[in-house]
Amino acid sequence: MITVRVYGILINNMQQVLVSDEWIRGMKITKFCGGGLEEGEGTRDCLIREFKEELNIEVEVGNHIYTTDYFQPSAFRKGDQILSIYYVVKPLKPYAAKVDTVPFQFLEDQIEIYKTTQQIETQRFINKNDFSAQSLTLPIDKIVAEIIITDLLG
Repeated sequence: MITVRVYGILINNMQQVLVSDEWIRGMKITKFCGGGLEEGEGTRDCLIREFKEELNIEVEVGNHIYTTDYFQPSAFRKGDQILSIYYVVKPLKPYAAKVDTVPFQFLEDQIEIYKTTQQIETQRFINKNDFSAQSLTLPIDKIVAEIIITDLLG
C-alpha cells in the first residue's frame, strides 16, 4: 500500500524553521508539520487542513519543494511505501501560537494523553543557524532540509 504524506515548510520572518516533535508508539521523531492525504483530497487542500487541525492556523500553500523520487518504506507499517510531498507555506495571519524552543517539551496533560493514544506532538522553531539535516529524524525530511538550507535560507 502507498501512503501519501504532505508537509509544509514554514519559515518565519526571523528565519526560523517550524518543526513538529512527536512521540509516536515509543519513538520520538522530529519532522516537518503535515500529515496524510485523505481520499478525495488534493495535496494543497490536505496541507491547509493539517495546519488548521494540528496548529490551528490558516496557511497559504506556496511553491512545491520536493516529492519523494525513490522507494521509501514506512517506518510504522511493514510492507507499506511512503510518498511525501513538500510545499512552502505561509500563515495568513501572524503566527502567535505558543511554540517551544526545547525539543520534546510535552506538557503533563499531553503525557497522560499519550498513555491512551500512543501519540502526542508539539511544535517548535529552529533558528536558521542551528537548522540542519541532523535536526530531523526521517530520511526524506533530511533531503528536504538540505534543499531548504540551499534554496530558502541561503
